[in-house]
Amino acid sequence: MSKPIPLEYGKYYHIFSRGINRANIFFSERNYRFFMRRYAYYVEPVADTYAYCLLRNHFHVLARTRTVEEQEAWYDSQILRPTEPRRAFAPKNPSQQLGNLLNSYTKAINEAHGRTGSLFQHPFGRVEVTSVVYLRILVTYIHQNPQRHRLIDDFRAWPYSSYGAFQTTKRTRLKRDEVLDWFSGSVAFEMVHESPIDEATLAPLLLDDF
Repeated sequence: MSKPIPLEYGKYYHIFSRGINRANIFFSERNYRFFMRRYAYYVEPVADTYAYCLLRNHFHVLARTRTVEEQEAWYDSQILRPTEPRRAFAPKNPSQQLGNLLNSYTKAINEAHGRTGSLFQHPFGRVEVTSVVYLRILVTYIHQNPQRHRLIDDFRAWPYSSYGAFQTTKRTRLKRDEVLDWFSGSVAFEMVHESPIDEATLAPLLLDDF
């Protein structure tokens, strides 16, 4: 894989990574939960998330990196006591934050399983997504991934993806309303998800060696 272009501010990306030699990166249910907590800590300050899926040996995320101004607005929204002096804001590098996520998770897994070295293939994959058409395709692809990899008969039942968040009105960190707008509503969202995606259509959203 050639050296990747750093993530830029204010752009949509398909972000993905897998275990070295296709080895598992998740070993128990608590690993999936821990990864998402780490994801919220490192990635939420620098990006909005639209869809995700965690599989045994890799993961997929559709996210939009925040602009510097959006990062600062998010930073201000997290201040619980407005009467306290505001600490100076410093923008975070999206690529570095993703790297910090993977390093943090790797360190925890290594400690828990008595292993050393890298867990993920480096660098993590990233493909910019530039049209609503491709955004819809990518959301569907991400959600269908467990079934594509024959991990489950029906991707809707996979517990470690964002699909379930679109079947409820409960509060979520996902940009759910924006995603449903791409599909012109929840009915069309479900209908599109019922059909497989053509491999040729997927090509621009994936790297050749993934």
